[in-house]
Amino acid sequence: MINIRCKGIIQLSLLLVISSIWSQVTSVTGSFSKYNYNETFNSQFYNDHGSATRSASGQPGAEYWQNRADYQLTAYLNPQKNEITGTAVISYTNNSPDKLSFLWLTIDQNLFKDDSRGNAVIPLTGSRNGARGQIFDGGHKIKSVKVVSGSKAKPSETEVKFLITDTRMQVFLPAELKPKGDSVKLKIDFSYISPNEGSDRTGVLETKNGKIFTIAQWYPRLCVYDDIRGWNVKPYLGAGEFYLEYGDFDVSITAPANHFVVCSGELTNPNSVYSVAEQGRMAKAKQSDSTVLIRTAEEVEAGAKLPTTATKTWNFSMKNARDVSWASSAAFIVDAAQINLPSGKKSLAISTYPIESAGMLAWGRATEFTKGAIENYSKRWLEYPYPTAINVAGNEGGMEYPGIVFCNWESKGQRLWGVTDHEFGHTWFPMIVGSNERLFGWMDEGLNTFINSLSNVDFNHGEYKEAPEDLHRKANEYSKDVLEPVMTAPDNMKEVHIATLCYSKPGAALVILREHILGIERFDLAFRTYIERWAYKHPTPDDFFRTMENVSGEDLGWFWRAWFTNNWKFDQGITAIKYIKNDPKNGVVITVENFDKMALPIILDIKTKSGKLTRVRLPVEVWQKNTTWSFKHNTTEEIESISLDPDHVFPDVNVSNNIWSSLNGAIEKDLVLDGYLGTYSSTKMPIKIVLTEKFNVLNVVITGYPGFAVENIGKDLFESQSAGVKFQFNEKLTGFDLLLNDGQKIPFSKIK
Repeated sequence: MINIRCKGIIQLSLLLVISSIWSQVTSVTGSFSKYNYNETFNSQFYNDHGSATRSASGQPGAEYWQNRADYQLTAYLNPQKNEITGTAVISYTNNSPDKLSFLWLTIDQNLFKDDSRGNAVIPLTGSRNGARGQIFDGGHKIKSVKVVSGSKAKPSETEVKFLITDTRMQVFLPAELKPKGDSVKLKIDFSYISPNEGSDRTGVLETKNGKIFTIAQWYPRLCVYDDIRGWNVKPYLGAGEFYLEYGDFDVSITAPANHFVVCSGELTNPNSVYSVAEQGRMAKAKQSDSTVLIRTAEEVEAGAKLPTTATKTWNFSMKNARDVSWASSAAFIVDAAQINLPSGKKSLAISTYPIESAGMLAWGRATEFTKGAIENYSKRWLEYPYPTAINVAGNEGGMEYPGIVFCNWESKGQRLWGVTDHEFGHTWFPMIVGSNERLFGWMDEGLNTFINSLSNVDFNHGEYKEAPEDLHRKANEYSKDVLEPVMTAPDNMKEVHIATLCYSKPGAALVILREHILGIERFDLAFRTYIERWAYKHPTPDDFFRTMENVSGEDLGWFWRAWFTNNWKFDQGITAIKYIKNDPKNGVVITVENFDKMALPIILDIKTKSGKLTRVRLPVEVWQKNTTWSFKHNTTEEIESISLDPDHVFPDVNVSNNIWSSLNGAIEKDLVLDGYLGTYSSTKMPIKIVLTEKFNVLNVVITGYPGFAVENIGKDLFESQSAGVKFQFNEKLTGFDLLLNDGQKIPFSKIK
């Protein structure tokens, strides 16, 4: 601040800055605007600094750690009772810096007990979650929990205390697990009866050739112990999905001999379970880009007519995964084809489905869809890591597990493509990038929905390509007042909001970020880096946000704040246009206002009377300190129309202010400044004041001091709030009174 003293009684306050350039205006909060740029662009988005385990740049820190769980699993399927009996031998390694005296495991089948918390929160109107009204003896029956010690040749088993609370089981260890590498081996014997419709994630489907068992959440699984919350023990209520440790799996499944069994991972005993014909066909499929039938409809019908009490045991191996699931049925038609991976490696796409689902208009293309999705995502993001990709027709709408997905048996055509693509997209989120789905559903569903939008364009030369989403139509759905923020845990969302908040809204946000803020190249590099950094690890939302910012080189706190941590609305509108000096040949000034709390860039189409169409893009930074923004468009002819967000790529909740038309739009009269220009002096002050025009703004220079701009606030009245002065011109514009904040009035006359 500079003080100007003249004869000891005159004082002017001037800013030590040059006035705004022609394209800026003083920030004026509109009477109806809810926008607060200080809130939106507050620099303190992150609550925590980087740590030894998680870098401020979004990558795992130098001391990042996570624990490990390796499983040896056996299962016996009783198809008459829908019962699975099994044993889980779990080797758990404590890589944390903490000692552990107990372990927490999740036993998700307890959701289907009559007295479960999940059942208690199902509303009278029903739910996707739970057993859909089925009355049966649900829940895990834990027969014993033992600690296994000693050598492999002479193992010793010791019963240990355990405590079951709803869908969690706490196991008390006989000796503490030491930090940084100590391990323990548990042996758990269990059984349960499968629900017919298990929260739309596992179940039993009746078909004419037998039941299809899609088996998931079937064995006790270790909860994650991490550097963020310690033990993650939120109960399984149905809406929130899973958060699991990585490890290797050895799985043996015993089922009726006429069943075909598929499971996450690689079948290690094909000669024992495949017929000679099936072995030959499978060998052919591993070399074929076209789908090869492994088990035909005729073979299914023949096998279904032969009741048997014999069984087969199928052995599978899965490396570095967070879970395994499986399916078994006598009703399965089976086909397969090779998957070509960027490194030159191969995987195998396998589809299993009943006769009711067969045909090239339905599941006959399931393997083609599986192959197409996985090859695409492997090229774009990170190579598919599993030896097989199995698509199972079941009674689920669609559910994902490592290397295997369950898709609805009635799906056909584009719907089958969509669910197949979505469920296998989950290979990357959360199977590879192991986020906490129980807390942050959007980190798997939303990111997956986003990559699905790209895959839809790519598959089979755009066979199922969809038109870009019209966000004007979606605006109210994405920001209606009753919505919770995207960062809300799924169990804390209204069930009807989950599709919006976990899937479509964050997916749409990432499309905007990619196409209209960062650009495709920068976004894709940052997104791919996030996947690579956190593959087989446990990222948090901050790790995602920080990676996207650091790799792309943008501060995006304003974006995350609007889309993810708050439920903010977006409303830009055209509030004024005027021709400079009231002549279209001099160009036009267009004013846009931000009326609601979300900020996004400005995109305008300007059409002149001759039909010339020009697109103008202004960055989001125009809203960093302004509620309204005016800019000059260099044109030499009249404007016919102006369209704000013409492609409907932003979720504008009020499109009534998005169009200006010469047919009914007002044109403001521009104040011609010529008459005010000149040099002025006063008999009461030994200074001269020079008024000039710069970029259609009246500028003031006082002898010996920096210039500043003044704004017209009334008839022949101009003001500089920063300098604390006003200029009131006389009617003939031959002079003005300099009005000071203290009420003094000093006359000036034009001298040239």
